Order: sequence, then C-alpha cells, then structure tokens
Amino acid sequence: MLVGFVSTEGRFYSKVVRAGESFVIPRGMVHFQYNVGKGAARAMTVFNSQLPGVVLAAQTLFGADPEIPDDVLAKSFQVDTDTIKLLKSKFQKG
Repeated sequence: MLVGFVSTEGRFYSKVVRAGESFVIPRGMVHFQYNVGKGAARAMTVFNSQLPGVVLAAQTLFGADPEIPDDVLAKSFQVDTDTIKLLKSKFQKG
C-alpha cells in the first residue's frame, strides 16, 4: 500500500508499506492510502486526537513538493489525470 502525507511546509512524504510494516502520519496532515498491489489490502488506522488543526487542502494537495502522484489524486477525486494536471498547474511554485 502506498501511503503518504504532505507536511505543513508543503513537502510530500510517501512510502510503499508491505505486510508487517507501519507508517506514522503526523497529526493534522493531509494524507492518503492507495493500494498499489494486485490483491486486497488491509490497513489499521489509529487516531490520537479529534482536533487536527487547519490545513489548506487545495495548496496542500496540488502544490506539494514533490508532487503527489496524478493517479492517486485522480482516483481520490474521481476525475482523469488531465484534470489533475490542470489543477496542479494552478498551484505550482515559481
């Protein structure tokens, strides 16, 4: 399973997690889990707070560095990758 999050500085961190491994997502970060395997995946998610803070979702998702993979965002928002590329172009730095 590919898991990832975007830090408050806009930095994207991700890792492919295999059976028996874990991945910690800091509280309040925009994050995802995406099954990149061929079979079903099972994950256990645990929260330690109901107060995540404030995150600007659009900038976080479409302006992350490095970029969140297009296919992850396309599946999440149920749009094609061309739409994701257009959205990302609006949030690129520089």
